[in-house]
Amino acid sequence: MNSDKINYLIDMIKDMDIENKLRLAICMCDDYSYTNLAYDKKELYKYFDNLLKQINIEYKTTLISFANYPLIMFAMAKIMEMDAYEQNKVALYLFNSINYKIKKF
Repeated sequence: MNSDKINYLIDMIKDMDIENKLRLAICMCDDYSYTNLAYDKKELYKYFDNLLKQINIEYKTTLISFANYPLIMFAMAKIMEMDAYEQNKVALYLFNSINYKIKKF
């Protein structure tokens, strides 16, 4: 286990705004991502998708390619290089750092 890789990504996540954290969480929970998370990826995907739709109207109304966000793609590349244990540590930090509540209408 290489804790330098984990700490590097955690520092990167600390510097992200809420929208980029949500984009990264959505990428990690996507069915097509190459992550081995020990969490319910479908349920988390729905949750983070709803949060981002509330925050960013552009995400809600148009089809967005995450390839347009190089920071997110770089972080995902680093995450895919990790083993499952390291991926889950980064995911746990990311998911806990998103402290935004869904608005009830």
